Amino acid sequence: QVQLVESGGGLVQPGGSLRLSCVASGSISSAATIGWYRQAPGNQRLLVASITSRAYTNYVDSVRGRFTISADNVKNTVYLQMNSLKPEDTAVYYCYIFQGRVYWGQGTQVTVSS
Repeated sequence: QVQLVESGGGLVQPGGSLRLSCVASGSISSAATIGWYRQAPGNQRLLVASITSRAYTNYVDSVRGRFTISADNVKNTVYLQMNSLKPEDTAVYYCYIFQGRVYWGQGTQVTVSS
């Protein structure tokens, strides 16, 4: 079993920054892919960024150049540094890990508003 706990969400003004963290515990595979989805009200949950066990990263076009995903394998933690935030980035952000199946965190709210 795998548990994921996110933190770091909050309210920020447009142009500001936030860093999300996700700590994974349990049976973590060395071959896992981990990353972030987000879901705005009334919308589907969409992939934001992911990082593989070989540190290959992938971003949705709308955040590329503004968001950076990274992982600390010693701490079993993945981070999402979000810069130049826009109101359209407002959503609940979910950490996930894929290792044969997908495990989800509980989500953390990010609100970008003046």
